[in-house]
Amino acid sequence: MGESYKDLVAWQKAMHLAGEIYQATQALPRDELYGLANQLRRDSVSVPSKIAEGQARTSAKEFRHFLGHARGSLVEIETQLMMAHNLGCLAPQQSLTLLEEAADLGRILNSLIASGKHPT
Repeated sequence: MGESYKDLVAWQKAMHLAGEIYQATQALPRDELYGLANQLRRDSVSVPSKIAEGQARTSAKEFRHFLGHARGSLVEIETQLMMAHNLGCLAPQQSLTLLEEAADLGRILNSLIASGKHPT
């Protein structure tokens, strides 16, 4: 059998980013608990979940489909991080670091999508 979703660098980086986002959102103002914090957390969990689900599928086409969904959630995260930064909810350096991690993950996802290959 091929590699596990846990072996995919994209999944590993997505898991790391989700953890960083959970930590960052703990510091958001209480009135954002059900706004940006909730949305950021849901989308951050969605990215590695979709990568894992796609890897579990049997065809390259299905894998790319789920990677596309993961990429969609990732750009939502980027947008929400920019909004949190613009509203002063996140420190500038924290925003920059999270956005850089998201961009790095985006490049990896784009490469996986472009390769057209299924890892199994």
